[in-house]
Amino acid sequence: MRYRTRLTVVFLLLIGISVLTAGLFSAQLLRNSYMSSLETNMDREIRVLLATSDWSRTGSEKDTEAYYTSMIRELRESAGSRVTYIRADGKVLGDSDHDIQGMGNHLDREEVKESGVGKTGYAVRHSETLNQNMMYAAEAVADSSGKVVGYIRLAMSLSDVEDSLRRFWLFLLAGLAALVLIAGVISYRIARSMTRPLEKITRVAQQITNLDYRSRVEIHSKDEIGQLGLAINTMAESLQTQLGRIVENESRLQSVMDSMQSGIIMIDREERIMLLNRKAEEFLGFTAEELLNHAYTAANQQYEFSQLIQTCLATGETLRDEMVFYFPEERIMEVSSTPVMDGQGGMAAALVVLHDMTAVRRLEKMRSEFVANVSHELKTPIAAVKGFAETLLNGALDDEEAAHAFVKIIYDESERLNRLIGDILALSKIESRRVPLDFSPIDLNEFLKASLRMVQTEADKKHIRLDLLPAAPLYLEADEDRLRQILLNLLSNSISYTPEGGEIHVRAEHVPGATDDQDDRVRISVTDTGIGIPKKDLPRIFERFYRVDKARSRSSGGTGLGLSIVKHLVELHRGTIRVESTVGVGSSFIIELPVIHQ
Repeated sequence: MRYRTRLTVVFLLLIGISVLTAGLFSAQLLRNSYMSSLETNMDREIRVLLATSDWSRTGSEKDTEAYYTSMIRELRESAGSRVTYIRADGKVLGDSDHDIQGMGNHLDREEVKESGVGKTGYAVRHSETLNQNMMYAAEAVADSSGKVVGYIRLAMSLSDVEDSLRRFWLFLLAGLAALVLIAGVISYRIARSMTRPLEKITRVAQQITNLDYRSRVEIHSKDEIGQLGLAINTMAESLQTQLGRIVENESRLQSVMDSMQSGIIMIDREERIMLLNRKAEEFLGFTAEELLNHAYTAANQQYEFSQLIQTCLATGETLRDEMVFYFPEERIMEVSSTPVMDGQGGMAAALVVLHDMTAVRRLEKMRSEFVANVSHELKTPIAAVKGFAETLLNGALDDEEAAHAFVKIIYDESERLNRLIGDILALSKIESRRVPLDFSPIDLNEFLKASLRMVQTEADKKHIRLDLLPAAPLYLEADEDRLRQILLNLLSNSISYTPEGGEIHVRAEHVPGATDDQDDRVRISVTDTGIGIPKKDLPRIFERFYRVDKARSRSSGGTGLGLSIVKHLVELHRGTIRVESTVGVGSSFIIELPVIHQ
């Protein structure tokens, strides 16, 4: 039952009980008033009867009965009530309403017992003779000597009193019904006015429970209910502010975690994954939905990884190790497991951090290989210079022709050594991005023509035809010197690896952006009819000191760093380079550069 209904029922019960209680008291007071008034009247009438009639008649019983019966019936008209005369022994000598022959001894009647000379006795009971409630009043009759010779009794019906009380109760109940109806409407409106604010407050509280902290209570008064509504609104504002801060902090934390290059995994004491970021998903090969609230063994990693986490959870120590992950792809990972303490100083979870060391280790390997390659490349010309210098010192200077040849070799090797060191220094600067680029507009067709003229002499020595394919006017922003370095390097390589009588084709074309967000680009391709590059060597062609034909490269004076320099310079221009090649057919180096540098 709703509180509003219960409150209305309580109001009605209070009103009903109050009215009924007042009615009971009023009815009892009215009845007592009627009875008291009736007793007073009957007492007065008895005394009048005693004073105005002769009650000392004696004689035969039959004559006495006839006398008293006749007199009492005459007195009934004046008394207005039933009159009975009872002899001192209890025998009825006369009655105004009934034949005395059928009436028993009345000495045991209550009113008779309580009566006396000058004292009236009263009694109320149901009359079997008249079949109604009656009030009886009796007083003793004494002779001249004071001896009681009989009793005069008056009897009056209580039907008038009962009718009055019945009418009173009927009026009372009708009034009560009307009052309950009116009071019900008024009570309901009062209860509604009292409960509607509470219902609104309850509804707002439920909405707040459902995390709708924007809900507010409309306050129309400053009473206790208004104060409660104000408290609810204040609480909602506080919760909304705190939730906003929590969401903002959580969003910041999630953004930080998602932008981290390290994988983060939090594992609780029950060995379940509580938290992981996107990088951890990438490293483990599973999504957060597949791993959250599951055991960390669901990641299906090697035994060493699981053992490190289990040891951290068991001992509470910070552990660090480097291991190889083979799923979803092979990676060298540095795994760090750190205990996370709770407020009581106990261990709550283990925080596992995954660092991808693959690139670092690859760079270390490349650095090591670079040092070894540099050492190897430097060793050859230095050994040649040293050997021929020793030969000259040991007497070859006397042979003019041999000395000239040896000095020429020393000069060539020193030139090669100079080029190698120059390329190493240039590559170092380019890789460290310490090479400043001066971007300016370039007419690409004129630029390509000028570049081909610079290598024309070298190409003519091998009877190689240089061909610039016609193209529409093209312009782009680039560093002209570095772009020429790129193109000359590619043209020189093509000339070196193209047999005599071959061809080299250079083309430039416009490439529109595939989407609105993608800028237009310029594609430059250098295609030759040379010896080609084996398919297995294509992925490594741009590595430092990598040679497809090592003997031929050295004999041509190459340092093995040209294509690596080209690749880095193209990337500095925010472009891309790739190679397509077929052994025995030729190779094509394709460069794509943005039209406008950003």
